[in-house]
Amino acid sequence: MLRDVENHSFPRAAAFFDLDKTVIAKSSTLTFGKSFYQGGLISRRAALRTAYAQFVFLAGGLDHDQMERMREYLSALVRGWNVQHVKEIVAETLHDLIDPIIYDEAASLIEEHHTAGRDVVIVSTSGAEVVEPIGELLGADRVVATRMVVGEDGCFTGEVEYYAYGPTKAEAVRELAASEGYDLDRCYAYSDSATDLPMLQEVGHPHAVNPDRALRREALAREWPILEFRRPVRLKQRLPGFSVPPRPALVAAAAIGAAAATAGLVWYTSRRRNVAS
Repeated sequence: MLRDVENHSFPRAAAFFDLDKTVIAKSSTLTFGKSFYQGGLISRRAALRTAYAQFVFLAGGLDHDQMERMREYLSALVRGWNVQHVKEIVAETLHDLIDPIIYDEAASLIEEHHTAGRDVVIVSTSGAEVVEPIGELLGADRVVATRMVVGEDGCFTGEVEYYAYGPTKAEAVRELAASEGYDLDRCYAYSDSATDLPMLQEVGHPHAVNPDRALRREALAREWPILEFRRPVRLKQRLPGFSVPPRPALVAAAAIGAAAATAGLVWYTSRRRNVAS
């Protein structure tokens, strides 16, 4: 339990949460596959492939190479989608799809961090059109998410403007700390995946949540706390236990810049070289 309360005469602090399998029990993007099919955005075959990818994700997570293949597949899949149509589908199905898979333990942590005076930031590789509404549902103060390029016709071009993955998440954390005055030594971070090690290493209080094998090894070696979240519960079932304090509209913090994108490319190239050697 987090019982300390922030003293606002000191630098501020935040809690950074990965989303998939950390705050919610599934992949946020893949969860909307059926809704996108019913909304006419994808074919039945694509919907089935999305369902299979969700199964693989739940069975053991996705390693770096699998994440890259998934990114390439999803980037091609969304080419030509009307952004407003996507947002409408997400808004219409958000509570039915996401509310039941929010971990009770994660919701409690979010509440405790807010009570302690810390900002809550969702940092997710999923697309902003999905992550921002989920962040608002959770009462997050900010989100960092992948952003696709949108053409003049209001449709996705299939190109990625900003990829929130690996070292780019860490870069986002550092930039938010600089802009918001967070003291990273007093900040918290939570993730299930070894791909988020760069983000976890940025803060003074890293936590492994439902960790994959690689992250579990690292957490044990570094003596980081390991948390097991197992109880998805609808938020409305937690009321009045789960309370979201009034706050301004959620801030999307994804304009990270070329430095973050370059860092991600260098890290990915290095990983590929190490695997090949």
